[in-house]
Amino acid sequence: MKNDVESSRPLLLTMGDACGIGPEIAVAAWASDCGSDLRLVGDVGVFRRALDVMGVRLPVAVLARADDPAPPDCLPVWQPPDLPQDLLAQPIGQVSAASGTAAARCIVAATQEQLAGRSRALVTAPIHKEALHAAGVDHPGHTELLQALCADADGRLPPVRMMLANDELRVVLVTIHVALRQAVDQITTGRVLQTIRIADAALRRAGIAAPRIAVAGLNPHAGEGGLFGSEEIEHIAPAIAQARSLGIDASGPFAPDTVFMRARHAPPKHPGEFDVVVAMTHDQGLIPVKYLGVEEGVNVTLGLPLVRTSPDHGTAFDIAGTGRADPSSLSAAIRMARTMSG
Repeated sequence: MKNDVESSRPLLLTMGDACGIGPEIAVAAWASDCGSDLRLVGDVGVFRRALDVMGVRLPVAVLARADDPAPPDCLPVWQPPDLPQDLLAQPIGQVSAASGTAAARCIVAATQEQLAGRSRALVTAPIHKEALHAAGVDHPGHTELLQALCADADGRLPPVRMMLANDELRVVLVTIHVALRQAVDQITTGRVLQTIRIADAALRRAGIAAPRIAVAGLNPHAGEGGLFGSEEIEHIAPAIAQARSLGIDASGPFAPDTVFMRARHAPPKHPGEFDVVVAMTHDQGLIPVKYLGVEEGVNVTLGLPLVRTSPDHGTAFDIAGTGRADPSSLSAAIRMARTMSG
């Protein structure tokens, strides 16, 4: 019954930065998908312009509420209140404070809808960090803003992790955007265990009953028994042991140069041995996924009390307004949001 309730609520797709390709890939993805469960969140005028840019001939249905029924053969748009009035006057392909303000307000409004139970998943088109800063937004990106919106009553932020995934490989990162020297210091038993638990819970919610989790080592050959580093012995292996004591099917630490190949799921010749790899650092985990194809990559924020996915690319100011934006990654993000939200 829960899945029936979930599937009756819409997925919300925010427009991203109005001066980037976000609105363009949003309308293109909707046109190719035409899912009755998908609602676009953003400025009506910006979406109308994006339809023209992408050569998509569709009328726009302006919704009074995000969860209103969508008329057939129309682009369903919910425009949150208090968006800047001059978005169409902002130059495409350039940083704009007005666009940063609008992007943030769309994220806030869509997140509030989901936290109130009126939507089942959030898909976010790309935003620009400089535009957010120009708008006076205190948070540098999606993840930090979403964490703040999902803080508990005492102001505690939920612990989150980044997962990058495509049809062949899923990777969850222990550390993300820090210098490599700092990342090594962040490899602790507690942080690795927390990452394993977050990955396990997310995949279970996505319908995998007993996720097989491979944990990569940090050092070459996973430390070779301490010859090339002690992090595996002191932190990573103990975290795996604690995870297993909790009933989680975690194994490793495995040599980082081979574990991703072992996990790659490319049937019939190469069924993956694992459902996800927990990687220690940003580049260790993301290079193999991106090598398999950025156009199908999906960024998923794990650990939030909601489902949030996004494409694996930025605002692409250099091609905004040209009609050349590829919606493939956003379409993949929409499909994954459906899967993860039941």
